[in-house]
Amino acid sequence: MVIKNLALHNFRNYEDETFSFEEGLNVLTGKNAQGKTNCAEAVYYLCTGSSLRIRHDRQLIRHGENAASIAAELVSRYGKVFLKAVIYENKRELYVNGNKLTRAVDLLGNMNAVFFSPGELRLIQDGPDERRRFLNLSISQTSREYCTALLRYQKILDQRNNLLKNHDISLILETLPVWDEQLATYAARIVFRRRAFLKELSPLAQEAHYFLTDGAEKLELESDGREESEEEIQARLIREFDNSRERDLRLGFTTVGPHRDDVKIVIDGQDARGFSSQGQARTAALSMKLSEMKIFEKIAGEPPVLILDDVMSELDLPRRKKLLSRVKGVQCILTCTHAERVLYGADCHKIRIHGGKIIV
Repeated sequence: MVIKNLALHNFRNYEDETFSFEEGLNVLTGKNAQGKTNCAEAVYYLCTGSSLRIRHDRQLIRHGENAASIAAELVSRYGKVFLKAVIYENKRELYVNGNKLTRAVDLLGNMNAVFFSPGELRLIQDGPDERRRFLNLSISQTSREYCTALLRYQKILDQRNNLLKNHDISLILETLPVWDEQLATYAARIVFRRRAFLKELSPLAQEAHYFLTDGAEKLELESDGREESEEEIQARLIREFDNSRERDLRLGFTTVGPHRDDVKIVIDGQDARGFSSQGQARTAALSMKLSEMKIFEKIAGEPPVLILDDVMSELDLPRRKKLLSRVKGVQCILTCTHAERVLYGADCHKIRIHGGKIIV
């Protein structure tokens, strides 16, 4: 999968710019706050329909404008694909090959990308929300069914939580079993798919981490480890919802389910969240992202686009060189301030950016 070009109109600090990318390593270089990350963000938005940096799409619109657009032409194993997103103050429109999508989920899978930036340390060092977010974004790119289950689960969860806050206890007790059955249906799909993904990700991440650290550290990803069918998960969750009913009523929200799941990340036998250094956390997160790339390649039959945003400055010399060797054969968009300090003569296509413009 290769992006040929990317056109930005009133997106972030860009007025009108078109980027031409090549296969292999593409380097966006320039001083800080010039628009390098904005370009990388635009690519990821066309993959997932969401930004990793902000919650509200209107923040993506250039100051003083009413709308923004992102458009890209890419080549996959199935031929050329044209993607476009038009973002307004209160809505957006998504297009694939000129056809307007009626469901945002249908954008997924047309272009896959793995995004890594220094902010990914949150994956290791912050709470369970960040690790669930990683799983949800990653699995959704290759499974629209998972994304749909996730959206429906969240909608039903919100309705269940609202019911738990109702003062009519008899109404709650009468209605909850209906919500629980529906919630367990989608929850089981989510849990089953997450376990399958982690089972595949874990050995790949361990191998990538071994490579990046020259075998000096061992990375392990631990989940609950149960072996259950989707039907068994659903039945268990219905029991758990029932058993937690009194506690849920007291607290006013649902206390069990995949919205409470976590993945334990262990480095050399210790919980990385509490014991890892900045360098260890960075390498662990990078290992997980490189492994995510392998899974995407296996599912799609071709490697995804790899986006490395300001990563090199945070790695020591040996790990920079190892990372560069690892991304050969993949289209990579890398941002940095000083290309000559991090590339070490690697073949690349350089694009210099200043003030939201490409400098020739």
